[in-house]
Amino acid sequence: MSNARTARFSRRGLLAAGGALGLGAVLTACGDDKKDSGSGSKGEAKSGPWSYKDDRGKTVKLDKVPANIVAFTGVAAALYDYGIEVKGVFGPTKTKDGKADVQAGDMDISKVTILGNVWDQFNVEKYAALAPDVLISTTFDSAGTLWYVPEKSKDKIAKLAPSVAISVYDRQLTKPLQRMWELAESLGADMKAAKVVEAKKRFEEASERLRKAAKANPDIKVMAGSASQELFYVSGSNLSVDLEYFKSLGVNFVEPSEEAKKDTGGWFESLSWENIDKYEADIIMMDDRTSAIQPKDITEATWKKLPAVKAGQVIPRSAEPILSYGKCVPLVENLAAALEKAKKVS
Repeated sequence: MSNARTARFSRRGLLAAGGALGLGAVLTACGDDKKDSGSGSKGEAKSGPWSYKDDRGKTVKLDKVPANIVAFTGVAAALYDYGIEVKGVFGPTKTKDGKADVQAGDMDISKVTILGNVWDQFNVEKYAALAPDVLISTTFDSAGTLWYVPEKSKDKIAKLAPSVAISVYDRQLTKPLQRMWELAESLGADMKAAKVVEAKKRFEEASERLRKAAKANPDIKVMAGSASQELFYVSGSNLSVDLEYFKSLGVNFVEPSEEAKKDTGGWFESLSWENIDKYEADIIMMDDRTSAIQPKDITEATWKKLPAVKAGQVIPRSAEPILSYGKCVPLVENLAAALEKAKKVS
């Protein structure tokens, strides 16, 4: 999502919408699509020069491998899984009760400097004090807008360190997973470690399981949704890395019409709670981010009447997957398991 705004959307609605992550696609009609910009190069050694070509087609070159890394929380969580720790993070990191946000993964959040925990929050002074070598984030639009870097302070932030962007816009999950792998490797991660190799193997096995489950249950309809106080959002399977990948494996997704999605750049359709039965579904995948209302907390009667809800066929969806193979394995396995045991209720 770009940090831009229009009167058409509320910030809360956009952050709550699973699959509405590409606000940049909605709001930014400029910029070339550089989604096939190539691979990053490997770092020669811990003490040697470092370069990496990101998904904007920009190459960052430094005299040595970055030591002081600042990253969007989800990126930091992925790097952590590969043995690379960062100094500072920005984005959803800590919940209201002080626990690690779902997007922080396995990181010990007490050991990182949190520069901002919510949208439009980024402490530039703290960032400068970290003496950052590089800033790393994802991008959800073709213009390469850095996710969770505020529009109002992006120029100040850019002057303090070069940035790297991993695109999660309009491509299948396997692409950013590979790009994050390459980035971690360039930063000195041991990609031959047993844990890392095993995680990738498990991801491939889980994907094959999902392919078989989808083939065996072609009539089971899956809907990707997200909830806010005002609206229910139904995501289309295009643009979002996870849904595009699952669709490629044969999952039968509920698809809002192009007309219904036109005001959101093709990402999703907004429904009032009175109209959430517009689409029939046998399984509902619900956005697990803290910005969205979780199924157990939805009190709307129309929600409770949905066949999939009554049948207990509601599963979580990580609308912003942590891009390590280990963290993506359960996302694939959970959907495969749901398809394997789902009853046709629509």
